[in-house]
Amino acid sequence: MFFPTVGESFWTAPIVLIVIGSIIFVVACFGCCGAAKESPCMIITFSIFLGVVFLVEIGIGVAGYYKHEQLSGILEKGFNKTLESYPNDKGAQEAWNLVQSEMQCCGINGPEDWEPIYKNDTVPRACCHRMPVGVNKCTREYASTEGCFSKLSNFLGSKSLILAGIGIGLAIVQLIAVLLACCLYGSFRRQYETV
Repeated sequence: MFFPTVGESFWTAPIVLIVIGSIIFVVACFGCCGAAKESPCMIITFSIFLGVVFLVEIGIGVAGYYKHEQLSGILEKGFNKTLESYPNDKGAQEAWNLVQSEMQCCGINGPEDWEPIYKNDTVPRACCHRMPVGVNKCTREYASTEGCFSKLSNFLGSKSLILAGIGIGLAIVQLIAVLLACCLYGSFRRQYETV
């Protein structure tokens, strides 16, 4: 949604998590087939793969925590880059219009950030959320006074903490699944030894 303004490096963790989700699907097939066939080999394979995925997710979580500390720098760099390329880049225009209309903000720190682009007091239409009837030109007078940097930073910061909470919850579920798979493996081994 706000990809050009937040930068590419911020989205590395979600892409890696999607890949890990796909790997977990394959690993889950080992678990399902192992349980259905009562195969100790498939159950232990499932357990080992799930343990490895758990460790990788812990590593990603630690990296995400440190990346969270760099969020302000990533946002500022993305905002400055897209603001400079705004006049000639359609993607930058769409990103700015989306951010400003959705977050009800204007510019990086305020509407005055648009002065180098427009060379007057005009700002993009997305900055003006409540214009008086009969006024067709969006100027700083009618624009939102709050900058997008602080609003988007707060929004992403709150969502990243929710994402971290969900990640911890899923990691606990995975750890329980590894322990249960090991118990199931032990049960299958004892059953085959008695036969």
